[in-house]
Amino acid sequence: MACDVFQVLQAFGSLLRNAWLGWAAMGIVGTIATQAASADPTVLRVGVTPKSPPMIFKQGGQIVGVEADLAGALGQALGRRVVFVEEDWENLIDTLCEDRIDIIMSGMSITQARRYRIAFTNPYLQVGQMALTRSGEQYSYLMNLASQAKNGVGVKPGTTAEFLVRQEFPQLKRKYFKSGEDAAAALVKKKIDLFISDVPQIWYLAGLYEAKGLAVMPTVLSQEVLGWGVRRADTQLLDAANSFLQKEQENGELRRTFSKWMPGFR
Repeated sequence: MACDVFQVLQAFGSLLRNAWLGWAAMGIVGTIATQAASADPTVLRVGVTPKSPPMIFKQGGQIVGVEADLAGALGQALGRRVVFVEEDWENLIDTLCEDRIDIIMSGMSITQARRYRIAFTNPYLQVGQMALTRSGEQYSYLMNLASQAKNGVGVKPGTTAEFLVRQEFPQLKRKYFKSGEDAAAALVKKKIDLFISDVPQIWYLAGLYEAKGLAVMPTVLSQEVLGWGVRRADTQLLDAANSFLQKEQENGELRRTFSKWMPGFR
Protein backbone atom coordinates (compact mmCIF):
# COMPACT_ATOMS: atom_id res chain seq x y z
CA MET A 1 0.00 0.00 0.00
CA ALA A 2 2.82 2.38 0.94
CA CYS A 3 4.50 1.59 -2.37
CA ASP A 4 1.29 2.44 -4.23
CA VAL A 5 1.09 5.78 -2.42
CA PHE A 6 4.73 6.51 -3.24
CA GLN A 7 4.10 5.73 -6.91
CA VAL A 8 1.06 8.03 -6.96
CA LEU A 9 3.12 10.85 -5.39
CA GLN A 10 5.89 10.29 -7.93
CA ALA A 11 3.39 10.44 -10.79
CA PHE A 12 1.81 13.60 -9.36
CA GLY A 13 5.23 15.22 -8.96
CA SER A 14 6.11 14.41 -12.56
CA LEU A 15 2.77 15.81 -13.75
CA LEU A 16 3.30 19.00 -11.74
CA ARG A 17 6.85 19.39 -13.07
CA ASN A 18 5.67 18.99 -16.66
CA ALA A 19 2.87 21.47 -16.08
CA TRP A 20 5.37 23.97 -14.64
CA LEU A 21 7.58 23.62 -17.72
CA GLY A 22 4.53 24.10 -19.94
CA TRP A 23 3.46 27.21 -18.04
CA ALA A 24 6.96 28.62 -18.27
CA ALA A 25 6.98 28.03 -22.03
CA MET A 26 3.68 29.90 -22.34
CA GLY A 27 4.92 32.77 -20.20
CA ILE A 28 2.49 32.17 -17.34
CA VAL A 29 5.21 31.74 -14.74
CA GLY A 30 6.90 34.91 -15.97
CA THR A 31 3.62 36.81 -15.71
CA ILE A 32 3.11 35.73 -12.12
CA ALA A 33 6.66 36.80 -11.22
CA THR A 34 6.17 40.15 -12.95
CA GLN A 35 2.93 40.81 -11.10
CA ALA A 36 4.58 40.02 -7.79
CA ALA A 37 7.50 42.32 -8.59
CA SER A 38 5.14 45.11 -9.68
CA ALA A 39 3.57 45.06 -6.20
CA ASP A 40 6.93 45.95 -4.62
CA PRO A 41 6.17 48.53 -1.91
CA THR A 42 9.48 50.29 -2.60
CA VAL A 43 8.32 51.14 -6.15
CA LEU A 44 5.80 53.82 -7.12
CA ARG A 45 4.20 52.86 -10.44
CA VAL A 46 3.08 56.09 -12.10
CA GLY A 47 0.62 55.80 -14.98
CA VAL A 48 1.11 58.36 -17.74
CA THR A 49 0.13 59.15 -21.30
CA PRO A 50 3.17 61.23 -22.33
CA LYS A 51 1.50 63.14 -25.16
CA SER A 52 0.34 66.31 -23.40
CA PRO A 53 3.11 68.90 -23.18
CA PRO A 54 3.96 70.70 -20.98
CA MET A 55 2.24 68.48 -18.38
CA ILE A 56 3.69 65.12 -19.46
CA PHE A 57 5.52 64.29 -22.68
CA LYS A 58 8.69 62.79 -24.14
CA GLN A 59 11.84 64.73 -24.90
CA GLY A 60 14.90 62.93 -26.21
CA GLY A 61 13.30 59.62 -25.30
CA GLN A 62 12.79 60.66 -21.68
CA ILE A 63 9.46 61.34 -19.96
CA VAL A 64 9.47 64.97 -18.82
CA GLY A 65 7.14 67.81 -17.88
CA VAL A 66 5.24 69.09 -14.87
CA GLU A 67 3.93 65.68 -13.87
CA ALA A 68 7.29 63.96 -14.34
CA ASP A 69 8.99 66.44 -12.00
CA LEU A 70 6.22 66.13 -9.43
CA ALA A 71 6.31 62.32 -9.65
CA GLY A 72 10.03 62.36 -8.93
CA ALA A 73 9.53 64.63 -5.94
CA LEU A 74 6.62 62.53 -4.66
CA GLY A 75 8.64 59.33 -4.97
CA GLN A 76 11.52 60.91 -3.06
CA ALA A 77 9.17 62.09 -0.31
CA LEU A 78 7.68 58.60 0.01
CA GLY A 79 11.02 56.80 -0.22
CA ARG A 80 9.84 54.89 -3.30
CA ARG A 81 11.53 54.49 -6.68
CA VAL A 82 9.40 55.95 -9.47
CA VAL A 83 8.65 53.78 -12.49
CA PHE A 84 6.63 55.36 -15.29
CA VAL A 85 4.08 53.07 -16.93
CA GLU A 86 2.95 54.32 -20.34
CA GLU A 87 -0.63 53.66 -21.31
CA ASP A 88 -3.18 55.02 -23.79
CA TRP A 89 -5.22 57.79 -22.21
CA GLU A 90 -8.52 55.96 -22.47
CA ASN A 91 -7.04 52.95 -20.64
CA LEU A 92 -5.40 54.74 -17.70
CA ILE A 93 -8.28 54.33 -15.24
CA ASP A 94 -8.73 50.65 -16.13
CA THR A 95 -5.00 50.11 -15.61
CA LEU A 96 -5.24 51.71 -12.17
CA CYS A 97 -8.30 49.70 -11.15
CA GLU A 98 -6.56 46.49 -12.25
CA ASP A 99 -3.66 47.30 -9.89
CA ARG A 100 -1.11 47.59 -12.69
CA ILE A 101 -0.20 51.11 -11.57
CA ASP A 102 -0.39 52.90 -8.21
CA ILE A 103 -1.26 56.43 -9.27
CA ILE A 104 -2.25 58.42 -12.35
CA MET A 105 -0.16 61.57 -12.82
CA SER A 106 -1.02 62.65 -16.35
CA GLY A 107 -2.83 65.99 -16.28
CA MET A 108 -6.19 64.38 -15.53
CA SER A 109 -9.20 66.61 -14.84
CA ILE A 110 -11.34 65.73 -11.84
CA THR A 111 -14.85 64.88 -13.05
CA GLN A 112 -17.85 63.36 -11.35
CA ALA A 113 -17.90 60.44 -13.78
CA ARG A 114 -14.26 59.59 -13.01
CA ARG A 115 -14.90 59.93 -9.28
CA TYR A 116 -17.35 57.04 -9.50
CA ARG A 117 -14.42 54.76 -10.35
CA ILE A 118 -11.37 56.17 -8.59
CA ALA A 119 -10.38 58.60 -5.85
CA PHE A 120 -8.64 61.89 -6.56
CA THR A 121 -6.18 63.92 -4.57
CA ASN A 122 -6.96 67.51 -3.75
CA PRO A 123 -6.77 69.68 -6.89
CA TYR A 124 -3.32 71.07 -7.61
CA LEU A 125 -3.98 73.19 -10.72
CA GLN A 126 -6.96 75.05 -12.16
CA VAL A 127 -7.23 74.79 -15.92
CA GLY A 128 -9.88 74.92 -18.62
CA GLN A 129 -10.44 74.07 -22.25
CA MET A 130 -9.24 76.39 -24.99
CA ALA A 131 -8.98 76.19 -28.78
CA LEU A 132 -5.99 76.40 -31.08
CA THR A 133 -6.64 77.70 -34.58
CA ARG A 134 -4.91 79.44 -37.47
CA SER A 135 -3.53 82.93 -37.04
CA GLY A 136 -6.01 85.50 -38.34
CA GLU A 137 -8.96 83.23 -37.55
CA GLN A 138 -8.84 83.56 -33.74
CA TYR A 139 -11.96 85.73 -33.66
CA SER A 140 -13.89 83.99 -36.45
CA TYR A 141 -15.38 81.36 -34.15
CA LEU A 142 -16.22 83.45 -31.09
CA MET A 143 -19.81 84.27 -32.03
CA ASN A 144 -20.87 80.93 -33.48
CA LEU A 145 -18.25 78.22 -33.22
CA ALA A 146 -20.58 75.44 -34.36
CA SER A 147 -21.54 77.03 -37.68
CA GLN A 148 -18.15 78.52 -38.53
CA ALA A 149 -15.90 75.47 -37.96
CA LYS A 150 -16.88 73.77 -41.21
CA ASN A 151 -13.80 71.55 -41.34
CA GLY A 152 -14.53 70.20 -37.89
CA VAL A 153 -12.73 70.24 -34.58
CA GLY A 154 -9.92 68.06 -33.31
CA VAL A 155 -9.91 66.43 -29.86
CA LYS A 156 -8.11 63.62 -28.10
CA PRO A 157 -10.36 60.63 -27.32
CA GLY A 158 -11.56 60.14 -23.76
CA THR A 159 -10.69 63.67 -22.66
CA THR A 160 -12.83 66.38 -21.10
CA ALA A 161 -12.36 68.28 -24.37
CA GLU A 162 -14.19 65.51 -26.22
CA PHE A 163 -16.93 65.54 -23.58
CA LEU A 164 -17.24 69.33 -23.90
CA VAL A 165 -17.63 69.18 -27.66
CA ARG A 166 -20.16 66.34 -27.44
CA GLN A 167 -22.21 68.21 -24.85
CA GLU A 168 -21.98 71.82 -26.04
CA PHE A 169 -21.44 71.43 -29.77
CA PRO A 170 -23.02 68.11 -30.77
CA GLN A 171 -23.43 69.20 -34.38
CA LEU A 172 -19.71 69.76 -34.84
CA LYS A 173 -17.77 67.21 -36.83
CA ARG A 174 -15.17 65.66 -34.52
CA LYS A 175 -11.81 64.32 -35.58
CA TYR A 176 -9.65 62.36 -33.16
CA PHE A 177 -5.90 62.67 -32.59
CA LYS A 178 -3.52 60.77 -30.35
CA SER A 179 -1.40 63.85 -29.65
CA GLY A 180 -1.57 67.62 -29.76
CA GLU A 181 1.27 67.70 -32.29
CA ASP A 182 -0.77 65.56 -34.70
CA ALA A 183 -3.74 67.90 -34.28
CA ALA A 184 -1.57 70.98 -34.80
CA ALA A 185 -0.21 69.50 -38.03
CA ALA A 186 -3.80 68.91 -39.20
CA LEU A 187 -4.61 72.54 -38.39
CA VAL A 188 -1.70 73.77 -40.48
CA LYS A 189 -2.93 71.64 -43.40
CA LYS A 190 -6.51 72.94 -42.90
CA LYS A 191 -7.89 69.47 -42.23
CA ILE A 192 -9.60 70.87 -39.11
CA ASP A 193 -10.45 74.42 -38.02
CA LEU A 194 -9.87 74.06 -34.28
CA PHE A 195 -8.11 71.84 -31.80
CA ILE A 196 -9.61 71.89 -28.30
CA SER A 197 -7.57 70.82 -25.29
CA ASP A 198 -6.58 72.01 -21.84
CA VAL A 199 -5.05 75.46 -21.39
CA PRO A 200 -1.41 74.39 -20.74
CA GLN A 201 -1.22 72.27 -23.87
CA ILE A 202 -2.92 74.87 -26.08
CA TRP A 203 -0.49 77.61 -25.04
CA TYR A 204 2.44 75.23 -25.42
CA LEU A 205 1.39 74.31 -28.96
CA ALA A 206 0.74 77.96 -29.85
CA GLY A 207 4.33 78.78 -28.97
CA LEU A 208 5.67 75.72 -30.75
CA TYR A 209 3.72 76.35 -33.97
CA GLU A 210 3.65 80.14 -34.02
CA ALA A 211 5.98 80.26 -37.03
CA LYS A 212 3.59 77.93 -38.88
CA GLY A 213 0.67 80.27 -38.35
CA LEU A 214 -1.19 78.86 -35.35
CA ALA A 215 -2.67 80.95 -32.55
CA VAL A 216 -4.98 80.67 -29.52
CA MET A 217 -8.65 81.56 -29.69
CA PRO A 218 -8.97 84.16 -26.88
CA THR A 219 -11.64 82.54 -24.75
CA VAL A 220 -11.80 79.78 -22.15
CA LEU A 221 -14.50 77.23 -22.96
CA SER A 222 -14.66 75.56 -19.52
CA GLN A 223 -13.22 75.63 -16.01
CA GLU A 224 -11.64 72.48 -14.59
CA VAL A 225 -9.17 71.34 -11.95
CA LEU A 226 -6.47 68.67 -12.17
CA GLY A 227 -5.76 65.94 -9.62
CA TRP A 228 -3.96 62.63 -9.30
CA GLY A 229 -5.98 59.42 -9.40
CA VAL A 230 -5.54 56.51 -6.98
CA ARG A 231 -7.54 53.41 -6.15
CA ARG A 232 -10.30 54.06 -3.62
CA ALA A 233 -8.93 51.39 -1.30
CA ASP A 234 -5.45 52.93 -1.27
CA THR A 235 -6.20 55.53 1.39
CA GLN A 236 -2.60 55.48 2.61
CA LEU A 237 -1.24 56.66 -0.74
CA LEU A 238 -4.08 59.17 -1.11
CA ASP A 239 -3.32 60.74 2.27
CA ALA A 240 0.42 60.77 1.55
CA ALA A 241 -0.09 62.43 -1.86
CA ASN A 242 -2.37 65.09 -0.34
CA SER A 243 0.19 65.80 2.40
CA PHE A 244 2.90 66.10 -0.25
CA LEU A 245 0.82 68.53 -2.32
CA GLN A 246 0.07 70.68 0.70
CA LYS A 247 3.76 70.86 1.59
CA GLU A 248 4.72 71.69 -2.02
CA GLN A 249 2.16 74.49 -2.09
CA GLU A 250 3.29 75.93 1.22
CA ASN A 251 7.03 75.92 0.41
CA GLY A 252 6.54 77.29 -3.11
CA GLU A 253 7.95 74.25 -4.91
CA LEU A 254 4.67 73.59 -6.74
CA ARG A 255 4.65 77.10 -8.20
CA ARG A 256 8.31 76.80 -9.17
CA THR A 257 7.61 73.55 -11.02
CA PHE A 258 4.72 75.16 -12.90
CA SER A 259 6.85 78.20 -13.79
CA LYS A 260 9.65 75.97 -15.08
CA TRP A 261 7.41 74.33 -17.68
CA MET A 262 4.86 77.14 -18.16
CA PRO A 263 6.75 80.47 -18.35
CA GLY A 264 4.59 83.34 -17.14
CA PHE A 265 2.52 81.07 -14.89
CA ARG A 266 0.74 82.97 -12.10
